[in-house]
Amino acid sequence: MTVLIAGGGIGGLTLALSLHQIGVPARIFESVSELRPLGVGINVLPHAVRELIELGLHDRLDAHAVRTKELAYFSKHGKPIWSEPRGIEAGYKWPQFSIHRGTLQQILLDAAIERLGPENILTSHHLTGWSETENGVRAEFIDKATGKSNGAHEGALLIAADGIHSAVREKLYPDEGPPIWNGRILWRGITDSDAFLSGRTMIMAGHEILKFVCYPISKQADSADKFKINWVAERHMPPTYQWRREDYNRTARLEEFLPWFKDWKFDWLDVPGLIERCPHAYEYPLVDRDPVAQWTFGRVTLMGDAAHPMYPIGSNGASQAILDARVITREILAHGATNAALVAYEAERRPATSDLVMLNRRNGPEQVMQMVEERAPNGYDVVTDVLSLQELEDIAANYKRVAGFQVEGLNAKPPIVQITQATPRAAS
Repeated sequence: MTVLIAGGGIGGLTLALSLHQIGVPARIFESVSELRPLGVGINVLPHAVRELIELGLHDRLDAHAVRTKELAYFSKHGKPIWSEPRGIEAGYKWPQFSIHRGTLQQILLDAAIERLGPENILTSHHLTGWSETENGVRAEFIDKATGKSNGAHEGALLIAADGIHSAVREKLYPDEGPPIWNGRILWRGITDSDAFLSGRTMIMAGHEILKFVCYPISKQADSADKFKINWVAERHMPPTYQWRREDYNRTARLEEFLPWFKDWKFDWLDVPGLIERCPHAYEYPLVDRDPVAQWTFGRVTLMGDAAHPMYPIGSNGASQAILDARVITREILAHGATNAALVAYEAERRPATSDLVMLNRRNGPEQVMQMVEERAPNGYDVVTDVLSLQELEDIAANYKRVAGFQVEGLNAKPPIVQITQATPRAAS
């Protein structure tokens, strides 16, 4: 009944822990030789935090993450556009967490090692292909560093949690090509700095062409009374810009983007100073993929970024992967480790995430910043001179609806996976 999981990121680890929770064995296969806590900051929204709490991870998360208090949008001049409470302050039963991606992955990895055992988390195992057997699937692996075979493993199902460059998706859709770049570049870093605004605020400033995002990801100040502030600088590049596709993730050069933000010194935040004091910044293209018509093929399916890579707008990438993992688990609990479980999972999750991918392409709730820029490029006294309160509220409410985290609806729903005394059904 073992479920094979290709990919040891946030989605794959959450799935393994969830399957263990219902008594279904799982084994993770990761391409890299060592799982290390890499990356920068992310947000985990209340609907996903609820599911991680159901996995018994509340205390570990709360010890390392910041409970996000509010989300606030500002113009390029630092003038307020819209703010709203988040997490507990917004009335949810669960917090929103701002956390280092690597820290979240390490929390999940530590729990997986404790519960599943290290023998079920295999590194240097890059999936090269699979075939269906009479009762399941047989997956073949290599050590990507050496090219040598790392054997084959059999299981009831194969779940592709191997990210935007998914080896499984590439085989299912060989003509799809690389991820789609929309002309925007992200420069990301973490800077030790002073707290700003509430000390637990996530801010977004600017507009569609030039934007800055930042939020704290450390709960307590260090010995120098500084907090770790995660930031993202973004620019929609001109048509003449030649992005070097072979440099998908490279060390950023401050001189290439800092000048665009040199005047963004607000009363409440020194943007150029935050960028300049960052010891290591990285460059990423803003990419996604078109939604596809099918994730599930026999006993194989896609999840997370392998299924629905989306722009990091609305803090939804990791959260949606966590929801995928929990829905897969719920359906395996209902149908056993079978194709029927994967079909039921896809029927719920593919339409929802496809809508979200397309909404994020339209800037999701961040469209308020572009509307302000178009209507008042030289500034304003109060935002309601530019946008009506109704417009602001409608945009925020619509995104919560599509992303599935409206306060009243979420608070009233039970967790996705409900554990009973029933024994999981055997694979068939």
